[in-house]
Amino acid sequence: MNAHRHHPPPARGAAFTTALVITLAYAAVEFAGGVWTGSLALLSDAGHMLSDALALGLAAIAAWLARRPAGHRHSYGWARAEVIGATLNSLLMLVIIVALVVEAVARLLDPRPVAALGMTVIALVGMAVNALVLWIMSRGELTLNARAALLHVIGDLVSSFAALVAGTVIYFTGWLPIDPILSLVIAGLILVSTIRLLRDTLHVLMEGVPPALELQIIGKALAGVAGVVSVHDLHVWSITPGQVALSAHLEIHELQRWPAILAAATALVHDRYGIGHVTLQPEAHRPRGARGTSVIRLWRGRSGRGPGTS
Repeated sequence: MNAHRHHPPPARGAAFTTALVITLAYAAVEFAGGVWTGSLALLSDAGHMLSDALALGLAAIAAWLARRPAGHRHSYGWARAEVIGATLNSLLMLVIIVALVVEAVARLLDPRPVAALGMTVIALVGMAVNALVLWIMSRGELTLNARAALLHVIGDLVSSFAALVAGTVIYFTGWLPIDPILSLVIAGLILVSTIRLLRDTLHVLMEGVPPALELQIIGKALAGVAGVVSVHDLHVWSITPGQVALSAHLEIHELQRWPAILAAATALVHDRYGIGHVTLQPEAHRPRGARGTSVIRLWRGRSGRGPGTS
């Protein structure tokens, strides 16, 4: 029996589109400025902004797909399109980080002169543009898809700041290694955030238990519902973050009491754990040795003989 409804996530398409246009426009400016000044920080930032444009495009498409309703072929709808989009954007960010590190190391080994004043001015404008895009993107619900797009934008904002600092240092001291050194520092910082986001998206795609929930605690709570002998084949996973699903088999002595047990168990997991997609299957009580091999853990209720595992 099933007690869930599907709610499409709120639209973020307008924010993605606006940010995309702004990002593309300034990427062209930074690329020209990087060629003129010879700054790795500006060139890498321009390339990063072009990747941001791709990231925002992916995010916009994913957000559009996520709003499509459930159908016969996709019974949960297209909500996971945003998770897939976030995963692709995270992988894209890893590629960018590797390219940036390779170029920074090459610049450390072979420093090249840069036009420090022009680099500083363009980086300052870049910070303002990235801050505007960040403000546009940060409004509304932060889905994994939005987080992935924001990660690109934040990376650009920090890179622009690094270019500003590098340009200032080079202008006053002439010390060229500051440019690739700051690029390496920024790459390291972005790498940490990227790995965390990729871990979160893969956890959803692998249908892992949401971090805020504990399978054992939920199993014990369900086993405590009046009339339940034991709980097994319990699964809890995220369709998308914020849309959690649960399925379980409940062994009961009296099948005629199932409607009341179902209502109590569904209310329990919804009210206590915020799980809105609930599928529970009743089973007549069987001897312990008759259970299938798919049982991960068995929770015994007050109607059983005590705790046990299979």
